[in-house]
Amino acid sequence: MRQLTAVDAQFLALEGPRHYGHVGGVAVVDPSTAPGGILELADLQYLIAERLPLVPPFRWRLVEVPLGLDYGYWIDDPDFDLDFHVRELALPAPGNDQQLAEQVARIFARPLDRSRPLWELYLIHNYDGGKAVVMTKIHHAVIDGISGAEILGALLDLTPEGREVPPELTGPGDTKPGDLELLARGLLGVPRYPLRLLRSVPRALPNIDEVPSLAGIPGMKAAGRVAEVADRALGGDRRVVGHRDLVPPRTSFNGRISAHRRFAFGQISLDAVKAIKNRHGVTVNDVVVSLCAGAVRRWLVQHRELTDEPLVAQIPVSVRTEAEQGTFGNRILLMSAPLFTNEGDPVQRLRRTHDALLEMKERHKALPADLLQDANHFVPPAVFSRAARLTFSLASSGRGRPPWNLVVSNVPGPQVPLYLAGARLEADYPVSVVTDGMGLNITVMSYLGHLDFGIVADREQMPDLWSLIDWLRDEVASLEPPSQAEAKRRPKASQRG
Repeated sequence: MRQLTAVDAQFLALEGPRHYGHVGGVAVVDPSTAPGGILELADLQYLIAERLPLVPPFRWRLVEVPLGLDYGYWIDDPDFDLDFHVRELALPAPGNDQQLAEQVARIFARPLDRSRPLWELYLIHNYDGGKAVVMTKIHHAVIDGISGAEILGALLDLTPEGREVPPELTGPGDTKPGDLELLARGLLGVPRYPLRLLRSVPRALPNIDEVPSLAGIPGMKAAGRVAEVADRALGGDRRVVGHRDLVPPRTSFNGRISAHRRFAFGQISLDAVKAIKNRHGVTVNDVVVSLCAGAVRRWLVQHRELTDEPLVAQIPVSVRTEAEQGTFGNRILLMSAPLFTNEGDPVQRLRRTHDALLEMKERHKALPADLLQDANHFVPPAVFSRAARLTFSLASSGRGRPPWNLVVSNVPGPQVPLYLAGARLEADYPVSVVTDGMGLNITVMSYLGHLDFGIVADREQMPDLWSLIDWLRDEVASLEPPSQAEAKRRPKASQRG
């Protein structure tokens, strides 16, 4: 058995009638490269059955500790049924982007069955004149961005012919532990909690602002400031200042979300983004975040919601070490950074974004290595779920501000052609999570010379979500270097009079 971490448990705790905790992707593939020129459900089922030794989370089933005394456990499902998890459907004609996005949004709005391993895969036919779509849906408690990429890498190949795979799994899955065994495990962990708390306080409490899921609990920030003053009085300097002024303004996508979602997707040339990067001396991630700021700014202007202050973006940062590669689960820290929607000039917005993300990186380097683990020891497992829900419910109710306005996440991907059951991968659009107080999520995956944007929002809060895709492309155009033809048409300095 494998025990969940506090971060894993948080993604489970936030689920309810209006929330889901699963993420996934929309992979567009060209079946013409597959054997026979088609991709069928049986092909995917065979591929997954063959690769199960490489993707152990596909067999993990959740068992919870009675009374919530401790975090739950993953066991290998003794009744694993591949046919239940891999499904197919077809889009009606003409099978365009909007029809695909609507189908994805509907599927993602349905919760996963917790009595089975927490994932599903859909083969969607009749997209864009004969292409196929493979949509994955897996719980965030099982993976983060990096471990999700590891699972994708286990299923994809460098050639249409595939590769040699490890031998099949042998033996039955785990026997599900009884309630008495789980209760005993939970009771054994209770005496260890005060010791973990005492060890974690000196490192975590002065930096509690960096864990908004806990900092939003009434009284926690005040305790953190007292601890920071005490830390400095004792000669400590464990905290990097400069981000405390980030106060998220309220927008219409920072209220209580519904049970329904919207999804929009699109591509941007990676070469175009790199040209902007080189021209302005910034990073690809700086450009991506700045493009998102510009697109969201246009939405705010159109809806008369533009604020004088920047929005605050949640930016997941991986803290996974080399030793933790292949361990799956979540090893991320959710950092905060300003999203300069209040800056009208695209170049100035990019420069300010570069400076802010550089400061965020320095802040991250200065944080204790085990901050996330230490911070989560402040709340016993038995009340952790309630504490996590409280943070978001306060933000959405108007009695408090949301920890963030939206999520912006950029996941680097491979730049070589990949194949799924012989079908060439053309794009992989991420699909992620929104919550009360944070009803917009922009996640980006790079692949083969382009950036694949997947945008999720609450269905009622942002009915015009597709406009963001168009505005992202407009933002690229506003920052692109002039073409050679344009440069030739421009008068030289000596000709301007």
